[in-house]
Amino acid sequence: MTKGEYRVGINFNPSADDMVSKIKRAAADLIDLIEAIPVPTADEQHRMEVMRLKALAQTHIEDAAMW
Repeated sequence: MTKGEYRVGINFNPSADDMVSKIKRAAADLIDLIEAIPVPTADEQHRMEVMRLKALAQTHIEDAAMW
């Protein structure tokens, strides 16, 4: 299970709604794509900012998938 699949609960769909499954798949894939963005290692401040922005984007995708 990928990070994105875990975060959106890819297998949780009690209503078995196909649209819910499609939204969760798209959200999981986008979270995984963001996870693949490289984090720089040279500048600590820049590294921390990239990590913060990646986490923030992933959190908003999780929220969007739920609503």
